[in-house]
Amino acid sequence: MDTTTIDLEQMGKAAKAAAAILGQLTTAQKNAGLLAMADALETHTETILAANQADLKAAGTMPSKFKDRLVLTEARIADMAAGVRQVAVLDDPTAQTDRAWVNHAGLTIAQKRVPLGVVGMIYEARPNVTVDAAALTFKSGNAVILRGGKEALHSNMALATVLQDALAAHGLPRDAVQLVTDTRHEVANQLMHLNDYVDVLIPRGGRGLIKAVVEQATVPVIETGAGNCHIYVDAQAQLEMAVAIVVNAKVQRPSVCNAAEKLLIHADVADEQLPVIAKANSQQFLQQVDAAVVYVNASTRFTDGFEFGFGAEIGISTQKLHARGPMGLAALTTIKYQVLGNGQVRED
Repeated sequence: MDTTTIDLEQMGKAAKAAAAILGQLTTAQKNAGLLAMADALETHTETILAANQADLKAAGTMPSKFKDRLVLTEARIADMAAGVRQVAVLDDPTAQTDRAWVNHAGLTIAQKRVPLGVVGMIYEARPNVTVDAAALTFKSGNAVILRGGKEALHSNMALATVLQDALAAHGLPRDAVQLVTDTRHEVANQLMHLNDYVDVLIPRGGRGLIKAVVEQATVPVIETGAGNCHIYVDAQAQLEMAVAIVVNAKVQRPSVCNAAEKLLIHADVADEQLPVIAKANSQQFLQQVDAAVVYVNASTRFTDGFEFGFGAEIGISTQKLHARGPMGLAALTTIKYQVLGNGQVRED
């Protein structure tokens, strides 16, 4: 695509039209689309790998931790497909009623979950985000406009085309998944201000990217975390377990956002205090630490949508409004109240 002809407003209109269709799909239709996308990823593995090689060649002397996020392999593409299939078997949050009741006036009130509409994603050099975002938004009934980093442009274009073709082949809206192929900052800035078409914007990447989106966007933003993981080793911790957890959390994959940054170790608990502390410390830690995810006796590396059983994640939210922690399907929906009456009017 000629990046000089990108028309974000037209993309927004197309996304809004696709979202209207997606919101009416049955769960079976959504799942069929997801399974088609997963199969297509595996079928077109060689095409995707060739595109990724073009990105890796252009990356040149990129630091290894960034290159690790960019590189795709057959195994990683298979993992992407597995993640999409896992999303397909998850419950559809929009296909059920959260709760229902009859009020004092005899009105039947039902609280249901509905799609947000059009989700915008601005992210950096992780091609798997393209697939994760597409799968989660599609299952939750949302259209998505993706804007990845220039480092992964060829990979993202190949992935988006594969997903779009799979949807179109099944009579589903191709514009449910759109990729902004112009990676200039001014185009990203335009997406941040596309209020007439984008319902929510989710940045995913380093601290600088997230800060820029939060500060500049007029579209509502769900703030995700750049990573700020602490490990605390208590005085009564089992040394072997503590070492295994700390090493895994830090070095198993240092480049990801759920790798540990800080290690805190209790230095001066006397032997006679240990039996008392061991009885209530873990629960106190869970209750008092103000964080999106708190662990006891486990590595922070499990802070991930796949590991939490969400199939994938659209981001890890560190704020307190709407969504927190790994964001799965429910985080991409909002509430709608359906009220049924038989002629009631309010008199007071």
